[in-house]
Amino acid sequence: MCGICDRIKETKAGNNPFLVKELETGYVVIGDFQHFKGYTLFLYKDHVVELFDLDEKTRAKHLYEMTLIAEAVKNAFGAEKMNYECLGNGEGGAHIHWHLFPRKAGDIGNYGNNGKGPTWWYPREEMYADDCRPSNEELEEMKAKLLSELDKLLMMYDNT
Repeated sequence: MCGICDRIKETKAGNNPFLVKELETGYVVIGDFQHFKGYTLFLYKDHVVELFDLDEKTRAKHLYEMTLIAEAVKNAFGAEKMNYECLGNGEGGAHIHWHLFPRKAGDIGNYGNNGKGPTWWYPREEMYADDCRPSNEELEEMKAKLLSELDKLLMMYDNT
């Protein structure tokens, strides 16, 4: 079984405290670790490996939803730039899911070129350290903030 499918199963059972919102094509969840404050994932609902495996209409809807989530993350957490990753060959499994990283100047410290560079330049052991896990209170605040921004965008764009 893939790790993303396991997370979705937990989510459907009401056992995922990181869930922000269910959309038509996937689940919006706050990341377990928050070195990049507001780090969010968008998990495609079904076990599909590649974007090109989706029919054109479903793919368009999924990408539309993913970009709305990214905009909501930017608004909620004050990102200067958003980074997007859709890898599927790591621990989570070969299952379409997006990593949405809100970025700010210097957020990778001295690990990049003048504090600039991709998220993977930041040491994994620091990015996934226990002190990067949000407290229950922080998690609830982040979820509420992101949900508010996402709902505003959904209302705005769905009424056009």
